[in-house]
Amino acid sequence: MSLAARVAAFAARHRMFRPGDRVGVAVSGGADSVFLLHLLRELAPNLDLRLAVVHIEHGIRGNASLADAEFVRNFATQFDLPFHIHRADVPAVDDNLEQAARRVRTGFYQKLIETGCVTRIATGHTRSDQAETVLYRVLRGSGLSGLSGIHPIAEPGIVRPLLELTRDEIEACLRSQSIAWREDETNADRSYARNRLRHEILPLLADAFNPRLEQALANLATLARDEEDYWSAQLQPKLPSGNQPLIIPITLLTNEPTAVARRLIRQFIETTKGDLRQIDFPHIERVLEMTRSSEGNDRTQLPGLDIMRSFEWLRFSKITNAPAPPRDYAYIVQVPGIVELPGGFSRITLQMLEKSGTGQSASGKELDLTPLNLPSADVPNLELRNWRPGDKYRRIGRPTEEKIKLMFQENRVPLWERRHWPIITYNEIILWTRRFGAAADFAAGPEARVVLRIDESDE
Repeated sequence: MSLAARVAAFAARHRMFRPGDRVGVAVSGGADSVFLLHLLRELAPNLDLRLAVVHIEHGIRGNASLADAEFVRNFATQFDLPFHIHRADVPAVDDNLEQAARRVRTGFYQKLIETGCVTRIATGHTRSDQAETVLYRVLRGSGLSGLSGIHPIAEPGIVRPLLELTRDEIEACLRSQSIAWREDETNADRSYARNRLRHEILPLLADAFNPRLEQALANLATLARDEEDYWSAQLQPKLPSGNQPLIIPITLLTNEPTAVARRLIRQFIETTKGDLRQIDFPHIERVLEMTRSSEGNDRTQLPGLDIMRSFEWLRFSKITNAPAPPRDYAYIVQVPGIVELPGGFSRITLQMLEKSGTGQSASGKELDLTPLNLPSADVPNLELRNWRPGDKYRRIGRPTEEKIKLMFQENRVPLWERRHWPIITYNEIILWTRRFGAAADFAAGPEARVVLRIDESDE
């Protein structure tokens, strides 16, 4: 089967293209991308594709990089195709050079797709690239998700039609047709780990163990990808959306086999952090250890993520540079009134209600202020503040005062909920607290005619 037929079959199997697609061909000037452009020009009429040439000048290699851009522009002119170029100063970005370049590429591709210039971006990744990627991740200790390597289709609409062809096959085809390409001299620089894999380690392993090593590693990627696709479809926990920390019960993990628990942890991390970059096997095992420990409290930090355990709950929160809400707060509130608590996730509503005397009081939510012996019928200004160490009061049904801290422990309130726990006071007297309700001396009974109603609701 010809290379073109193999690529067409591979693209069809993965449903890479739809009739009428506008495909931006990412052409760097190297052999793989030049071959991709020529091949898609050959396949375009049968697949009903409209092509454009896409190039990114990263600003990494000076005049050589500028010459690459001109080389690619000439292809677009020669084939009478639209040409989209993006120039960037990647070395100036404060990040790993490879990661910065990847973000620049992905951002440009996404912009082209969002603006409707193209509907797909085709890149020239090959089976050789796949083998290098998988071996590199094996050496780094990646899990099955990482071993799935380079996917045939990826967001935001990137397709890789050449994943079943080797670099040697492609270069041989270009030479047979006298098609020129550009050589990136940095590809020979052995200071880069990827180049050492390509030029030293992979050839050594192929000679010593398996001459079909590239195919074996590509097969491993396919197996891992199929496994991940299956489990991703099977494991779809209902997770809250938005930027709030993700809080899950420990039992969601401890009731599952270890293999499932690991996959769920990866989902929780990706949901909270936005990606799985720099997340390795020891990180997942550390979270598993937190769930299995007999200790009720634990905490660890992963790259970009803070994970905390308190009693039967795990809290995943993204580490950001945003300042945390102040630990202590205190507001003078009038009645009626509404107060939003720090963080914007909850609000307290206070209102005075007249009762008929025939209905039952809402236990713990309604206060009778008569014991305050106020000089007039006016409702006093109250203070709404957070819980502080040493706070104590007598709850409904209890004979004596208790420290609120002990109530937290008795009711297994997670540590992160305590920080902004609301309390309402008058002249330092605690009248009401979240969940534990009204103080016994101020709890409205059936005989109360006017009561202060306190409600808390989520935003």
